[in-house]
Amino acid sequence: MNGRDLVRAVTEIGTARGRRAWRSAWRHRRTDAEGLARRGAERARVPGLLTGTEPRPGGGVLRFARSELLVRVTAGGAVFWGWDGAGPTPSYAVVGTGPEPDPRAVLEPDTGGGWRVVSERVTVAVSRHGQVEVRTPGGVVLRRERPPRWWEQVRPAPQGRAPVGARWLLRSEVQADARFFGLGGRASGPRLRDGVYRLWNTDPRGGFGPGDDPLYVTMPVQLVVADAGTHLAFYDDTWDGRVTLREGEEGAGSGPDRSGVSELRMDGGPLRCWVLVGTPARVLQGWSGLTGAAAVPPEWALGYQHARWGFGSAVEVRRVVDGYVSRGIALAAVHLDIDHYDGHRVFTVDRERFPDLPGLAKELRALPGGGVRLVSIVDPAVRVEPGEGVYGSGSAVGDAGAFVRDGRGREVRGEVWPGTCGYPDFTDPAVREWWGALYEERLANGFAGIWHDMNEPVSFAPLGDMTLPRSARHALEGAGGDHRAAHNVYALAMARAGYEGLVRLRPGERPFLFSRSGWAGMQRYGGTWSGDVETSWPGLRASLALVLGLGLCGVPYSGPDVGGFGGSPSPELYLRWLQLGSYLPLFRTHSAIWAGRREPWEFGAEVEGHARAALAERERLRPYFVTLAHLARRTGAPYVRPLWWGSPEERGLRDCEDAFLLGDALLVAPVLECGADRRAVRLPRGRWYDTVTETAYEGPGQVLLDAPLGRIPVLARAGAVIPVRAEDGSVGLEAWAPARGRTGGGLVVRDAGPGFEPGTVERYASRWAVGAPGVPGTPEADAVVVVEREGGAVVEGVRVRGV
Repeated sequence: MNGRDLVRAVTEIGTARGRRAWRSAWRHRRTDAEGLARRGAERARVPGLLTGTEPRPGGGVLRFARSELLVRVTAGGAVFWGWDGAGPTPSYAVVGTGPEPDPRAVLEPDTGGGWRVVSERVTVAVSRHGQVEVRTPGGVVLRRERPPRWWEQVRPAPQGRAPVGARWLLRSEVQADARFFGLGGRASGPRLRDGVYRLWNTDPRGGFGPGDDPLYVTMPVQLVVADAGTHLAFYDDTWDGRVTLREGEEGAGSGPDRSGVSELRMDGGPLRCWVLVGTPARVLQGWSGLTGAAAVPPEWALGYQHARWGFGSAVEVRRVVDGYVSRGIALAAVHLDIDHYDGHRVFTVDRERFPDLPGLAKELRALPGGGVRLVSIVDPAVRVEPGEGVYGSGSAVGDAGAFVRDGRGREVRGEVWPGTCGYPDFTDPAVREWWGALYEERLANGFAGIWHDMNEPVSFAPLGDMTLPRSARHALEGAGGDHRAAHNVYALAMARAGYEGLVRLRPGERPFLFSRSGWAGMQRYGGTWSGDVETSWPGLRASLALVLGLGLCGVPYSGPDVGGFGGSPSPELYLRWLQLGSYLPLFRTHSAIWAGRREPWEFGAEVEGHARAALAERERLRPYFVTLAHLARRTGAPYVRPLWWGSPEERGLRDCEDAFLLGDALLVAPVLECGADRRAVRLPRGRWYDTVTETAYEGPGQVLLDAPLGRIPVLARAGAVIPVRAEDGSVGLEAWAPARGRTGGGLVVRDAGPGFEPGTVERYASRWAVGAPGVPGTPEADAVVVVEREGGAVVEGVRVRGV
C-alpha cells in the first residue's frame, strides 16, 4: 500500500461510509478466516518420465509417471494442451465445446524418446520429460514450455473449509527477438516490458497512470511477435496469478542468443493452454473463432458521447445538450451516472430531479441529425432492503436467492454507493435470467444503451483488496467453487446476463453494452473503457496503450475517459485527448463529480473551434468506423492496430507505441507531449499521404510532421478506398491515389439497420487508367485514378485525393 492509500484509509474513519467500509472489510477477513483452509505443508510435483501414449483425434494423450497430458490440434490450426485431465471445456472463454480436432493431425515418435503431433500449419513436440514445443511446419520453435511444477497440500482441508488450490508454475521461452503484448488492459503497454503483471481484476482506487498494475481487465492472453512468426498463448485459468516477463537478448557475433521468458504462477485452477500461430490477422481471426465474434455496436454508438458523474437533473442534461446543438457540434449520446438513481440504488430513478425520464429520452431522440441517445450506468451491487425492490425479487430466485453466500450459507455483503449491498451470483444461469429481465425498467425509461461499472466486483475497503471474500461461494455453472475462481469472470458473466436480457427484451435491436471489467471472451457482449485514468499527460499515453493492448486480446471496441476522470485538464491536454479519442472506437468524455467540465466550450473559443473540427472529422469517418466494426466481427481484427500489424517482420515498428493504424487505410499519430507542435512519425512500408497537405511520403522510414494545436498528423495509405459521410448525410467514397504502376482498394460494409443482419460487403479497387472507359471527358493521353466495383464497373462521384 502506498502513502496515498494509507492517508485515504485513515481519513475515511471520520465518515459514515468510511466506517461502514472498515466494518465490511473486517467481516470479509473474518469470513475468509472461517471459510478458507490455511496453506500448510506442500508437496512439489513434476510430470516425471513418459510412460506411454494413446492416439486420439487431432493428437493424443501422453502419460507420464505422475501426470498426463492431452494434446490436440484443431481443424483451424489452433493447438490445445491440458495437464491432469484438463480439457477444453468447461470454459468461460471458449464458445460451445470448442473447435473440432484436425482429422489429418497424427501423433508420431520424435527424436530423443519424445512424441510429436504433426499437422499442416503447426507441429507440437513433447519431450519424454514433459517439455512442450510449438513449431512452425519448417521446424522453427515459436514457444517452448518447460515441464510444469505443482505444489499440493500434504493434508486435506478441515471440514467445512474451502481447500487451498494446487499452485502451479510454468516457464515458457520464446525467440530472442520476440516482443510481448496483451495480458488485457495494461497502462504501461502495449508492448510489455520486463516485469511482473498480476492476473486479478482490480479497481486501482482512483486515477491510474502507466505505473499502475493491475487494472480492471486482466487476461492470461499473450500475443508474441518475432521474426520467426506471431503466436498467441492463452492459459485458460480464471484464478489469481502473476506473469513475469523478460525480453530476450540477441547475441553478438557467433555467441548464443538469450531467449525471451514468460513465467506464469497461478494460485490454483486447471493447467491448460491454447496456442494459435500465423500472421497477426490470422491469429486474431482464430482467436475470434475460439472465443466468439465481437458484438457490433449500433451505428450511433460509433459517434461522440458525453458522460459525467454529476448530471444531477434533467435540467442539467438539457443545458449540456443544448450547448452542443446550438454550437453545431455533433453529439450522439449522453451518459447518466449513479446520481440519476434514487439513493444510488440500481434500476431506480430519482423522480424529483428526473420527473419524466422517458419524456426526456424521447425529446433528445427527436433532435436533428439523428438525435441524442441516453445511456445508463448499471452497477451489480444491490442495496439490502428485505422484501423490497431489486433485493426483494432477487431473494426469491431459486431456493437460496440470487446473491453470493459464504460457506455457512450467509449472504456476503459489502459497502458500495447505495450502502450495504448484496452481490448477484452471475455464474448461476437462473440469476443471469433474473438480472437480464430487470433491464426492462431501463428500456422503459428511454435508455438506449448500458454501461456496467464497479463490476470487478467492488466492495469498498480502506485497506487491502476491494472485492468479495475469496471464500465466498459461487455456482460456477453448477460446478461450484469460491471467489478465487469466480472473481475474474464475475464481470464477464454480468455482461452476458445484461446482453442476453436485452436481446430477449428487444430481439430486433443490437444491444449497446460496455463494461469496466471483464475477461477473455468479453467481446461477445460488447466492449470496455479505460476506467478512472488520471488527468495527466502520462494518463493520455496510457489511454492509447489500453486500447491497443485490449484489441490484441480480442476486444476491439474500447476507449478512454477523454480528459481523464478525476482532474481538470488544461485546454491543451483536453484538446490533444479529444483529438486522440476521435480516432478510437469508443469516443467518450467522462469525469468525476469533483472534476473540471468536459464540454468543448468550457476551454475557450480557440479550443472549441478545434474541438468542433475534430468532432466533424469523426462524423465524416463514421461510415468507416461502421465498416471496421463489422470487419471486427467477421475477422477478429481490431479497429485500432499497432503499426506492425501488416509488417511484423519490421523490427522498428514493434517498438513504436505512440501511433497506430485505424483499419488498413489510416495511420494516426496523436500528440502525447505537452507543448509539441511537430512530431516524428514512423511509417510502415508503402506510400502514405498527409490527409491535410496531401504530401506523399515513402515508407519504411521516419518523417517529421507538423502538429499544430488544431490537428494531429493523420496519413492515408496509397490506394485506399474508404466510406465517408457528406454534409448532407449521404455516404460516399474517398480514394487515395495508388503509386504509379500499382493498384489499391478497400472493403466497405454497409450497416443493414439496428438489428443483427451482417451488413452488405462491397469490394472496390483503385488504379491508374488512361482514357478510362466509363469516365466521360477523359483524354486518351491523360491518366486518371478510377475506382471500380468488384466485377469492373467504374464508380462515379468518388473523391480522389493525392493525385
